[in-house]
Amino acid sequence: MSSNEEPRGHWPSAPAYPPAGPAGGAPGGPRPGAPAHTASHRGAWIGAAATLVAAVIGVVGTYMVGTGNSNQAAPPPARTTTAPAGGEETHGDEGAPSDSSRSPESSAPADSPASPTSPTPAPTPAGKVQWQGALAIAYAEPKDLDSAPPEQSEINSDNDFSVYPFGSHMLRPESGAKVVVWETSGKVPSYQDCAGVVGTLATTTDMKLKTGLVVCALTNDGRVARLTVKELAGQASDTRGVFDVVVWSR
Repeated sequence: MSSNEEPRGHWPSAPAYPPAGPAGGAPGGPRPGAPAHTASHRGAWIGAAATLVAAVIGVVGTYMVGTGNSNQAAPPPARTTTAPAGGEETHGDEGAPSDSSRSPESSAPADSPASPTSPTPAPTPAGKVQWQGALAIAYAEPKDLDSAPPEQSEINSDNDFSVYPFGSHMLRPESGAKVVVWETSGKVPSYQDCAGVVGTLATTTDMKLKTGLVVCALTNDGRVARLTVKELAGQASDTRGVFDVVVWSR
């Protein structure tokens, strides 16, 4: 120690540094402990940041998956194809309910409009005049009083009365028709008068005719009639009689 240097007394001694060189590092460089301390903190920050990013990615991914599922439209039901007997294809929904599961309102057909129908004519009341007029009945030409006007029917059993000569002009009931002479003079019998006697007094027996004779008759179809003799003519095959006839409905 030089005499010019002041004594250090109790000052602390300077810290010892490692010698310069390859082992101690370049002069003026960082201390050996500093790099290790900085690298440790940096690794911790990187790890924390990676963890945070992973958590955020997980939350965002979960939200997107949930949102996508809720907004995605339900897939349409599968459709099936069936071929009927005629060969044409028909398509139906596989998930559609069967006819048995449908409500009566949906399965019931709509009311169809009422088809127009022709009005049914009202039946003619009994006792109403069906036909009235002059009628000629000749030999071998019987007449059907149930037709209007009365005429000879091609069906022989439908004819009611014929006129033939048997020493005089005779009226013959045909096929179950009946006849009875109206005995009350001075009165033309009405429907009620004739209906009251043909059921109990009329017969199928041949009746001799004369001009002015009035008879009540019942046809083989059940109609009441009145015949008044107006004219008698001819003999044999040309025998004929002309009558004023009224036929009432049954």
